Formats: sequence, structure tokens, C-alpha cells
Amino acid sequence: MPPPRPRLPPLLLIHLLLAAACSCGLTGAGEGGSCEFSVERGGELYSFDLAAPTPAHRHGVLSEDGFYKVAVNDSVLWFQLCDEMLFNFDPPMCLNCEDCGGPLRCGTQCSALVSNYIRGYDVCTTIGSLSKSHISLVDESNPQKGIIVKMFSSKCSISVSVICDSTAAQVPDKFVVSGLCDYATTLKHPSGCARSVSDSGSGWRWLSTLFMTILCLLGGYILIGAVYRYYFLGIHSVEAIPNLEFWIGLPQRIKTIFVPATRSHVSYNRDGQGTYASVYH
Repeated sequence: MPPPRPRLPPLLLIHLLLAAACSCGLTGAGEGGSCEFSVERGGELYSFDLAAPTPAHRHGVLSEDGFYKVAVNDSVLWFQLCDEMLFNFDPPMCLNCEDCGGPLRCGTQCSALVSNYIRGYDVCTTIGSLSKSHISLVDESNPQKGIIVKMFSSKCSISVSVICDSTAAQVPDKFVVSGLCDYATTLKHPSGCARSVSDSGSGWRWLSTLFMTILCLLGGYILIGAVYRYYFLGIHSVEAIPNLEFWIGLPQRIKTIFVPATRSHVSYNRDGQGTYASVYH
């Protein structure tokens, strides 16, 4: 029977778990999200997050079907905002879908696809990808009106105007085409409404983000250093934590910085004339 592998000491395990959790948090924070957008106008910061849940729409502006579908004459447009499309029913049935999932999974590896009836066949064209997107305001002078999400493919594009409507959602029922394959459509949705925040608070948000970034980088350093020392240097105790003496003495260093130094003791001796003279030690 092989000897049991050494187990991590409880304190070291706690440090590693905290560092791993913080590092994961940093990874998540770094991903800005393709449907987040902020703009400053008139001293106010307007923030949009199309994928954030609302009371009536738990997936935000994302279609719960996995896609939006708009049919006009002999053309059919499929698209999804903030994600790639997902088809549990009614998948696209058209030729030339190799760059968006292939013939067996057509539409599942892009964010927008159009099918046009050409010479007796439905022919697919990828017009939008999640990795290639751009967000702007519908009206530069009125951020509350909504935003435009524009997605690109190699030769085509789709622009989806998400108009602010705080009461209900209205899915698109038509689209327009300009040039060879630049499509545009409009939908109304509560997620298109901006959350305006006073610009004076943006500094605090920036400061908190900076603090969390530094904290998580520190956690990642502790994690990587401890794993390296444990597995490669064979240090199987709490001393696997890099710079352990520094971390142990850190609370005292912080106390020294923020707590003012103790004043010199002052004692008073009475002289022969009954007055008090200060003596410094």
C-alpha cells in the first residue's frame, strides 16, 4: 500500500481557498461583458447592462427562446443579444452555414444569421458574432432613449436598437437592409433604459475596483507561491505560504502606521520653591 499523501495544514488550506476564491473573483471582474455600457452626459453617468435581470425579465434583454426571429418576405433573420444563439426548436434550415455551427448545428456558433431564398434554396449568411460587437447611444443628446448593439461578421453586420420602454417588451417584427448585407432592426425593452448615477460617486467605484484588483492580485500571488513551495520545494507546513514572516508581522506594521507614536513621558518634580518643573525622560 502506498504511503498516504501529506495533507495540507488547516491554516494553509484556508489561505489557499481564500486566495483561489479571490483570484476567481478577479477573473470574473475582468470580463467587462459584451452588453455593458456607460457614458457620461451632463455630469451624470448613465450605465446600461442589457443582460442584467429585471423584475419581469430574468435574463434581461436575452430572448428566453435562445434567439429572436424576424421574417420578411423571402428572408429570415435570427439573432441573440449578449450571447450566442441556442436552438431547442425551429433551427435554421439553410445552406452555407459552415461558419456558424455547420449544417447539423446551424446558428449555434454565432449571434446573428440571415437566410435568403436564392435560386430555389435557402442560403445562410452569418451577420454577427458575440466577439465582434460595439455599443453606442441611439441619441447622443438623450442617453435615456436607448442604445444600439452592432455586431459584425467577416463581411456583414447587424444593428439592433434597444429602445427604452420601462413598461413592456416589444419584439422586432421587421428589419431593413443597407448595402449588401448590413441589417438593422429595433426592439423595445426595459433593459434599454439607463440607470443614471451621479458622477460624484464614480470615483468611489473606481477606488473600490482598484482595491479589489490589488487584493485579488495579492491572493493570486499567495496561491501560486504556496502551491509552488508545497509541491516543488517540499515544504509541507504552514511555511509553504510565501513571505510568512511578513504576513505575521503585517498587523503590527499597520498598527505602527495608523496609531500615533506614544508621547514621551512627562513627570513633574516640585522644586524647593513650590513650583513644578517638567522633566522629560
